[in-house]
Amino acid sequence: MTSAPREREIAVVAFAQTAHRRTSEELSEVEMLMPVLHEVLDSTGLKTADIDFTCSGSSDYLAGRAFSFTLALDGVGAWPPISESHVEMDGAWALYEAWTKLLTGDADTALVYAYGKSSPGSVRDVLTRQLDPYYVAPLWPDSVALAALQAQALIDAGDTDEPALAAVASRNREAATTNPHAQLRGPLPQGDYLVQPLRTGDCPPIGDGAAAVILAAGDRARELCDRPAWIRGIDHRIEAHGLGVRDLTDSPSTRLAAERAGAFERPVDTAELHAPFTAQEIVLRRALRLGEDVDVNPSGGALAANPIMAAGLVRIGEAAARIHRGASHRALAHATSGPCLQQNLVAVLEGEPR
Repeated sequence: MTSAPREREIAVVAFAQTAHRRTSEELSEVEMLMPVLHEVLDSTGLKTADIDFTCSGSSDYLAGRAFSFTLALDGVGAWPPISESHVEMDGAWALYEAWTKLLTGDADTALVYAYGKSSPGSVRDVLTRQLDPYYVAPLWPDSVALAALQAQALIDAGDTDEPALAAVASRNREAATTNPHAQLRGPLPQGDYLVQPLRTGDCPPIGDGAAAVILAAGDRARELCDRPAWIRGIDHRIEAHGLGVRDLTDSPSTRLAAERAGAFERPVDTAELHAPFTAQEIVLRRALRLGEDVDVNPSGGALAANPIMAAGLVRIGEAAARIHRGASHRALAHATSGPCLQQNLVAVLEGEPR
């Protein structure tokens, strides 16, 4: 294959996802994933043999067994041998790896998928494995407790209050009414406190799900999709691991990733934010300089469906899908991982003028 041009154009040309559910105990990860893989390939007319590179995102901790991602390859079809990679991370970071692969010219098409089944165990306990193992993890603060610390910091700083957090939840789940894949849709009560000041309505649902996208470069993208969602910029950054040295009311890593991805060069009309907790949307909106004229989380976001390890990839897919159907011209997609928005990825996608 010839070497890539310096500025090679790469686009999301297809996106598919499961109907996210509270539990899919009757299905294995492979059985949950296979319909999504078939759907995303069928939408482009491609076969597995036509894909130059495959990359996946999942978590062995969530699955409860080592090298669990190798079982998922049964759903892809790894024989004859394929060029394949995996990240122990949200699928948005798998997309980043595939993007770099296409950027170098080593591939023209890539399949990216991610999946997670949260229903079998306690997600709040599993996510403690992301914490600093010496100073924080031994205290066993769970993901909701840490999100509550962030929410309380915002309230103490005067940046939000509980009614404002409730309004964030209401708007996201109202938007999910038109999303057939969402787990929670329509008005829901805020419920009781889980960890003050967070109520059940401020927190994401626990559920199972999977998602997949196809990337293609240059003219190949135009052959596969009527209106490709071109990735104009993508970057990811990380905060300090120690929560005590961070300002939880701000997200400098999100701001820097957005700047490097070119998000501030021109306004966006849509933003899909991976904000599992209501307070995190407040932080992200400010870091990304999103005004009231931007349509934030028209899919309902992670408050409507939060399949661990796939929710960030879903944000990119949802933003791309809006460009595919002409509902958006320039969209921003955000993914996060770790406690209190520790790691953040920002992608800017654009459609060609009609």
